[in-house]
Amino acid sequence: MLKGSDKTTDLGWMLLFTFVFTAVWANSLIGTTDVANWLIENTLTVISLVFLIITYRKYKFSKVSYFLLCLFLCLHVYGSKYTYAENPLGFYFQDIFHSPRNQYDRLVHFSFGFLLYYPMKECFSAWLRYPPRIAFYLPITLILSISALYEILEWLVADIFFPAEGDSYLGTQGDIWDAQKDMGIAFVGSCIAALLFYLYRLFGQQNMKEL
Repeated sequence: MLKGSDKTTDLGWMLLFTFVFTAVWANSLIGTTDVANWLIENTLTVISLVFLIITYRKYKFSKVSYFLLCLFLCLHVYGSKYTYAENPLGFYFQDIFHSPRNQYDRLVHFSFGFLLYYPMKECFSAWLRYPPRIAFYLPITLILSISALYEILEWLVADIFFPAEGDSYLGTQGDIWDAQKDMGIAFVGSCIAALLFYLYRLFGQQNMKEL
């Protein structure tokens, strides 16, 4: 059971995360350059929020997981403000690294794997009580699977359901291997997150015991 002060602290963090995300989300709608694309991009945002709200009473993530989820959702909705191919932050990095294209979509796909690995692992280990080894590896395979499913959904949305918004929604920028690269970089992000978690558990706990 959480003590009263712990509950108050958790509530404070949740209110902060909610305020930050709401502000970023509202700003993305107010300043969007393509309302139709914004609506399409934020369909999954709404689904994610509904899931987090429904599960909050029975299954609560840790503060770290909620922070990572908030950060990823903020990156995603910021991308929907301008479309991924026309994102100002992406142009900024494009100039710095002399990239031939706006790389903001790559940043978000990498963040999907890197930022969501730990919340997924927590779900498998704390909620579903999977064995530690399975809970460690399963998020990597799930992230790769979801990335592939998302690319299929992108194709359906852009080519069949909303062809008029296809180019702005996909944001391939002429790269015929865009879908494969998006999946690959999400996979790399999840592997890096898993490695960092492993190193933290390996060396972090040892340092705590020495204190």
